[in-house]
Amino acid sequence: MDRLTEMEAFANVVDQGGFTDAARKMGISKSAVSKHVSSLEARLGARLLNRTTRRVSPTEIGLAYYDRARRVLNDAGEADALVTSMQSAPSGLLRISVATDFGVNHLSPVLSDFLRDFPEITVNMVLNNRYVELISEGFDMALRIGELEDSSLRARKLTETTKRMIASPAYLEQYGRPQKIDDLNEHKLLHYSSQSSGNVWKITAPSGEKRQVRTTGWLSVNDGQSLLNAAISGLGIAYLPSYLYSEAMSEGLVEDVMPNLPVETQGIYAVYPPGKFTQPKVRAFIDFLVHAFADRDPLKW
Repeated sequence: MDRLTEMEAFANVVDQGGFTDAARKMGISKSAVSKHVSSLEARLGARLLNRTTRRVSPTEIGLAYYDRARRVLNDAGEADALVTSMQSAPSGLLRISVATDFGVNHLSPVLSDFLRDFPEITVNMVLNNRYVELISEGFDMALRIGELEDSSLRARKLTETTKRMIASPAYLEQYGRPQKIDDLNEHKLLHYSSQSSGNVWKITAPSGEKRQVRTTGWLSVNDGQSLLNAAISGLGIAYLPSYLYSEAMSEGLVEDVMPNLPVETQGIYAVYPPGKFTQPKVRAFIDFLVHAFADRDPLKW
């Protein structure tokens, strides 16, 4: 016989105080309940119930077994409920962490469509420019750009963006245009201070060689839009994703500093806590973003 069914029959007999009420609760016959309990006792080699004509009560061994059996049955019920919830309609509070510039310019504009599609979900979008700890800080997911560092998290690639060095025409006229990567050491560089690698730019040379440019720079800011504004103002060279500078470049406010270099591509990812199951609200939002960003040109955003 099924071990869980035997446990359930026994636990219900204890809970209900008899076989008749246990059978009624389980929706089976009294004889079937008795058969399950007898089979359990035979398998364990112990008497679990004291049976009299007037009442049924657990033995000392039976009481100890009941506590463990009830725990197992509760866990099994929760496991079943989890699977059911994973297949239910997405709902509840969805807490998201996203970089300020990306959230303002690209996530906020599509949120209205998502909320209309999933009216049972409420979104708390937290804009910040730091690396958040999803689990300890209570986030359901985060959007991250570039190389992923925390391998313990699950991730799904949403789309791609490109990254280039940009500067204003006025800056290039005053300081000249670097002709090779080593020339950058003589220029005023604008750094993103929240970058885990520090003031280091990882650049691919025309030969395909991976190079690193390490310099203190003239300005460090923890916000991409502020770096773009600094570059437009002629303060130096910034190394930014195209979704930040594409509009400014089309308006002639900034230029590609070294167009001879290969285009650097960065992935844009949804990251979320590890585990076998993905919450329906998280899965729904990720699927939505994949569709929303599907037609974006990585060279233009």
